[in-house]
Amino acid sequence: MDKQFKQLKEEYLAIPIPDELDTIVNNALKFKPKKAFSYKKWTAAIAAAAVILFAASVNISPAFAEKLADIPIIGKIVEVITFTEIKKETENNSSLDIQTPAIEGLENEELANSLNAKYEEESKQLYAEYEAYLASLKEGENANTAIISGYEVLTDNDIILSIRRFTEIIQASGAIKNQYDTIDKQLEVLITLKSLFKDDTYIEVISEEIKRQMLQQIQQDTNNMYWVNDEDPEKFTRISSDQSFYINQDGKLVITFNEYEVAPGYMGAVEFVIPTKVIKEILVGERYIN
Repeated sequence: MDKQFKQLKEEYLAIPIPDELDTIVNNALKFKPKKAFSYKKWTAAIAAAAVILFAASVNISPAFAEKLADIPIIGKIVEVITFTEIKKETENNSSLDIQTPAIEGLENEELANSLNAKYEEESKQLYAEYEAYLASLKEGENANTAIISGYEVLTDNDIILSIRRFTEIIQASGAIKNQYDTIDKQLEVLITLKSLFKDDTYIEVISEEIKRQMLQQIQQDTNNMYWVNDEDPEKFTRISSDQSFYINQDGKLVITFNEYEVAPGYMGAVEFVIPTKVIKEILVGERYIN
């Protein structure tokens, strides 16, 4: 094992540092903390720079990455847990089940606290709306309402944690709303759609691919319907710069839409897996998408 590490170290040191990482690494090394900035945070900045350089080395040298895969490494655990769960049923035919997720294991407390506070606030708001609706009913009037809110871990590997948060409201019919967060567990940052690409051309490239898939699905099955034709009053033209997305277990980018955003309600929430070959040239790197 020692010999294997020694050889790996020599190969790692032989890999040239990419120009675009020079600034990141040098700034981290030259960083002088203010009085209120703790030594722990300063060392975290150095560690983050090292992780970025390490990740770039893996991308630059396939041989290095292949040998690295054979070496057992114990990593930290970043996970999603159920922080709280609220369940309620009433005599006038209403029910509520809200699960609030929480991120655990991040050293980046600012990120963890921000996400967890957002999740908690969403649950509080949903509960308040439920109570307000019940209060608006006349005495003896049935609510005929069920609200289910929870989460699902879509991807959890050495690098990525992708979470779907959903809220389903069932009355005369059902409606579901999805929200997504994708985290780099090693660098401890929230991944945005924009951050994956070199420039804003991704909006047009992805939009055209989604239109292609929509038309293909319609052609394959006439029951499929998307607002993609010129005669559609709410015709889909392009994604937003912060369009909902996640990265799946296969390392593919998945663009998502809630009900009624690009299709009639009976189509439900829809998603499109974007082939990597379509976006490969405009990706910042291969760390997340492959």
